[in-house]
Amino acid sequence: MAFNFAIFKTRALSAIVFAAIMIGGLVYNQWTFLALFTVINFGCWWEFHRLMEKIEPSYKGLPNVLRYSMVCFGFAYMLYMANPLVFPIGKWNLHDIGGYFLIAMASVFLVSLVIFYKKITVNNLLSLIAGFLYISLSWGLMIKLRGRVNPYEQIDAGWLLPVILIASIWVNDTMAYITGTIFGKRPLSSISPKKTWEGTIGGVILAVMVISYGGHALFALPFRLLILVSFLASVMGTMGDLLESKLKRLAGVKDSGSIMPGHGGFLDRFDSLLLATPYIWLFVDLFL
Repeated sequence: MAFNFAIFKTRALSAIVFAAIMIGGLVYNQWTFLALFTVINFGCWWEFHRLMEKIEPSYKGLPNVLRYSMVCFGFAYMLYMANPLVFPIGKWNLHDIGGYFLIAMASVFLVSLVIFYKKITVNNLLSLIAGFLYISLSWGLMIKLRGRVNPYEQIDAGWLLPVILIASIWVNDTMAYITGTIFGKRPLSSISPKKTWEGTIGGVILAVMVISYGGHALFALPFRLLILVSFLASVMGTMGDLLESKLKRLAGVKDSGSIMPGHGGFLDRFDSLLLATPYIWLFVDLFL
C-alpha cells in the first residue's frame, strides 16, 4: 500500500484538533473528564443504533423508550462507577446518584419490556444488551480508572492511567499506519484488508518503546508497568479496531459517522479504546 500524503495530512490535522480537545478534557479536572466521556458515550450509542438498524432491519421498530432507557442506564452506570471521594457534590456524590439513577432506568426498561413485548425480538434485545457491554461498560470502567489514586505519588493523579492507555493506542495507531504503508505486505485479516502484519507488529513495538521511555521520563513510573500497559492496550486496541470493522462490514458502511475528517465517527475513533479499557482496568485492578 503506497503512502498517501494527502490522506495522512487530513488525518494528522484533524487528529491535532481532536487531541487538543481530548487532552484538555482528560487532564484539566475530574469534571471535564466526566463531561468528555459523557459526550463520547452518547455519541457511540447514537452510531451503534444506526449500525444495528442497517444490520438488522427489525431494529428500526424497536420502541424508542427501550433504546433511550438503555442508553440512560449506561450513563447511570458511568456515574455509579465514579469514586465518591473524587466526584463529590456537597453532601452527595456521583456514585450514590448513579446508583439511584440505575434503579430508575432499570425500572423504566423492565416496565417497557412488559408493555412493548410484542414489538421486541430476541435479537433486538440482545443487541441492546450488547450495546451496553460494548459501550457503557467500557466508559464506566474508564471513569473507575479516573477515580484511582496514583500509587506512586501522594496526590490524586487519577488522569494518569487513562492518559497512558489512550496515548498507547494513539501511538500504536499512528505507527501501525506509517509502518504498514511503508513495509506492509501481508494482510492481517480479511475483515480489514488495509491492516498488515508488518504494520501491526511495528505499531505495537514502537508504542511500547515510546510509552515506556516517555512515561518513565515524564512521570518516573516503572518500566515494567508501562511496558505491560502499553503492550496490552496496543494489542487489544487492534482487536477493538477489527471488531468495529466487522460491525461496519455487516452494516455495509465505510464509517460509523463523520464527526472527524479522515477518521469517521465516534465508534471509528474510539473502537480501540472500547475494547482495551476493560482489559487495562482488569490488569490494574488485579496487579497494580
